[in-house]
Amino acid sequence: MVDLSTRYLGLQLKNPIVASASPLSKKVDSVRRLEDAGAAAVVMYSLFEEQIIHESNALDFYLSSGTDSFAEALTYFPEMKKYNVGPEEYLELVSRLKKAVNIPVIGSLNGISTGGWVDYAHKIEQAGADALELNIYNIPTDPEITSADLEQSYIDLVTDIRKKTHIPLAVKLSPFFTSPANLAVRLVKAGVNGLVLFNRFYQPDLDTETLEVVPSLSLSTSSDLLLPLRWTAILYGRVQADLALTSGVHTCQDAIKAVMAGANVAMMASELIANGPNRISEILEEMRRWMEEFEYTSVNKMCGSMSQKAVADPAAFERANYMKALTSFDNRLVS
Repeated sequence: MVDLSTRYLGLQLKNPIVASASPLSKKVDSVRRLEDAGAAAVVMYSLFEEQIIHESNALDFYLSSGTDSFAEALTYFPEMKKYNVGPEEYLELVSRLKKAVNIPVIGSLNGISTGGWVDYAHKIEQAGADALELNIYNIPTDPEITSADLEQSYIDLVTDIRKKTHIPLAVKLSPFFTSPANLAVRLVKAGVNGLVLFNRFYQPDLDTETLEVVPSLSLSTSSDLLLPLRWTAILYGRVQADLALTSGVHTCQDAIKAVMAGANVAMMASELIANGPNRISEILEEMRRWMEEFEYTSVNKMCGSMSQKAVADPAAFERANYMKALTSFDNRLVS
């Protein structure tokens, strides 16, 4: 009998499948269905910095930024009443979920700056969350902001939140950094216990008839797995933090690849939204059969077995992959 258990953020989990932040965590009943299907933990949908600041009547910074240049600046942010719940309701939901399910509940904060809003990290802890995921979403459009400035803002934010909390803290990173490995090490030194790779930024689209910029959201596919898979394999064993792979986990093979690259857990959202929570139980059963066939007795023994440090050709995760990929494609061309 294979052992699917793993540890993530100091939490003992029954398997490596975690439901990542999505609308499925907005109701107690849907989280119960995730638990019944086999999810080892659930990450709640994000509470946004803007929601908290709006609640405290302190949104002036965001609404006034750029108003000298853009008359439309006051419409940058959506009406806060359109969000499902406010900060206090979010905290109440954390508390209700902890009473309703037996799996770990991980809170999620989405923001970019230090300030009073980070007090909610402590409030989420008080509400009973087992851990906190910090989803830092920042599009640096100011040409005066350097990469060093941007990275330091991440460190400052983590440092500020760590001072206010004692529960495990994970940071959901973007892949768009000059040196992700260096930033990862600095975040760990600042107090991060886990890294979530990667945040999928939803790109805006243009409506050529109304001449408006419109939001665009598409679910991931298994092809989105490759970028976080690569960096999970690179960071495994190089940072003293747990790793979670998110984006592109849709099948049993996707989850197995995530673990073999070095992820403690594989996070799923798009597949569950598209095909329902029962996909978790199907994937876990397929994983058990695969592990038995290939004689892996536990997830722990499988974890990192195909990381950059473990494979026969470590260069395959670097420039060599680029060269080999182009060469193999050239060989398929009809002469």
